[in-house]
Amino acid sequence: MSTTTSTDLRAVAARIAGYVRPTPLLRVDALPGIVLKAEHLQRGGSFKSRGAANALLGLGSAAVVAGSSGNHGIAVALLGRALGVGVTVVMAEGASAAKEAVIRGLGAQVRHAAGGVAERDRQAREHAGRTGGRVVPSSDHELVVAGQATVALEILDDAPGTDVVYVPTGGGGLLAGACLAAEQHYRPVRVVGVEPEAGRRYAWSLAADRPVRIPPPDTIADGLRAQHPGEVPFPIIRRRVDDLVGVTDEEITHAMRLLHGAGIEAEPSGSVALAGALRHGFPGRAAVVVSGGNNHSRKATP
Repeated sequence: MSTTTSTDLRAVAARIAGYVRPTPLLRVDALPGIVLKAEHLQRGGSFKSRGAANALLGLGSAAVVAGSSGNHGIAVALLGRALGVGVTVVMAEGASAAKEAVIRGLGAQVRHAAGGVAERDRQAREHAGRTGGRVVPSSDHELVVAGQATVALEILDDAPGTDVVYVPTGGGGLLAGACLAAEQHYRPVRVVGVEPEAGRRYAWSLAADRPVRIPPPDTIADGLRAQHPGEVPFPIIRRRVDDLVGVTDEEITHAMRLLHGAGIEAEPSGSVALAGALRHGFPGRAAVVVSGGNNHSRKATP
């Protein structure tokens, strides 16, 4: 399936509509000029449910394997339970124990991988090969990117005058999806990816004009610890992204406190885009993706 036409993205939105919920745009008095895309209110507690739904529906497999830091695993487990698909999630060192508990509670099997995200994903592929399951990557798959694109599609439908969209960036599926949606919008809109300073795999890769691999990044944004750009997202992002911003853990924490003060239960990864907007200055009408809210103190929403 091509992911480069408006017809395809509209078809994806219709396809997954029974498995995800449209999320609102929130306004906060302390953040004038910004609307917040509330993906922390998504089923599964993050935007990952969109890509997981499109992938599981598209693959039609009886069993899938996902490498995940937590939110993708929750999303795949949730969709697997709804569709009667067997799910195994491979988690790397340092992954959230609370998120693992949610994944197990949804009926998925969990395996552990020593090392970082790259080793985790390698072991997920190996396990799928041994068991006959299909791999559902957290970002590096055309079906996943197309599902994630519906986040920005909803933003631009609900706020068509948006000038700039800020997107947290790890593996790059959400950023690539935002780029696709922006390409199809009727008026120009800037797309800005926001990465933790400790793990700027896209900024460094674009500077080198090729994907580069980095060591496992040390950041509080546990969902943004990818070590290299995905083969599917990288060319889309290289073609369309307008800017990439790096933010420190201190800036992420500050943004998260602002969100919590407004009653928005964002996790660190879900606060990264706001940290980038605050650093960047959000010229014009800005939309910020609050990508997830699976804090240790709460479970993913059903």
